[in-house]
Amino acid sequence: MLDGDELVTNDVDLDAVEGIDAVGHRIVHGGTEFVEPVVIDDDIVRRLEALADLAPLHQPKSLRGLEVVGKALPGVPAVACFDTAFHAHIPAAAATYALPREWRRRWNLRRFGFHGLSHAYASRRAAELVGVPVDGLRVVTCHLGAGASLAAVLSGVSVDTTMGFTPLDGLVMATRSGSVDPGLILWLQEHMGMGPSELGSALEYRSGLVGLAGTGDMKAVLEAEATGDEDARLAVEVYLHRLRGEIAAMAAALGGLDVLVFTGGVGERSAPIRARAADGLGFLGIGVDRVRNAAPELDAEISSDGAVVSTFVVAAREDLEIARGVRSALALE
Repeated sequence: MLDGDELVTNDVDLDAVEGIDAVGHRIVHGGTEFVEPVVIDDDIVRRLEALADLAPLHQPKSLRGLEVVGKALPGVPAVACFDTAFHAHIPAAAATYALPREWRRRWNLRRFGFHGLSHAYASRRAAELVGVPVDGLRVVTCHLGAGASLAAVLSGVSVDTTMGFTPLDGLVMATRSGSVDPGLILWLQEHMGMGPSELGSALEYRSGLVGLAGTGDMKAVLEAEATGDEDARLAVEVYLHRLRGEIAAMAAALGGLDVLVFTGGVGERSAPIRARAADGLGFLGIGVDRVRNAAPELDAEISSDGAVVSTFVVAAREDLEIARGVRSALALE
């Protein structure tokens, strides 16, 4: 099982790997068509290529992974597992943009959401850790890494998320802006003469923490903040302001909150971000114990005594979710 992103950026000697029964590929964007894992063939690849411009940071690398692994293992079945699939059935109220009807119908303009493999695993793992049935359980999963998004998960099903039509929407990320007033983009186009390529590059690669503090590494930003760096201080405050607000919005979509989950590189490793996010969410019943949070084991609870909401740090295991999807798709095949 190989992630297309990792395959392209690291040396992988497939000839040295024995006993491969199937390959699972993480594909970021499945559009409106791919809402379940699917066995890959030439027609599937062509349809995925048509979606590449919707996730330019990831989709081309993943498609390259399909090509390389397909040539190396021509007789081994390959399955595409989609980050958008977990959010494919969020309610219409959460998925629909208030745009002209003809636009929405002609081009399938809607909120897709991403990081679905991570959110699906984290929410299911949280239910296991709490030790209660998933039915009726209200979970907000916080996938915080270079890319970042939240999901509101009710009874194991996504009902809302922070990313939208592309992975640019929502939270402040390492290099991506998160939500920006579309009027601001129109102003830059009209008054500054910026074209789509320039704007797209800036929003994807030169915004977020990089735009605010000069680095997308949250650890480095926190260290700079501790030395009194004002840009770093502002970057952390902006990051946390958006994070707290979106957690509250996800809780509202659920009608309350039972479990809060932190996962992803920042979610798993940054105790200060977890603690400072929780500090502003006491009104939801969230509380984090300082000792438990300081150096938690993964898949462990960090809630303070008496907190209404159970808070966990869960290891991101998209690989296990992909393996689950591979088994499902091959069983149907």
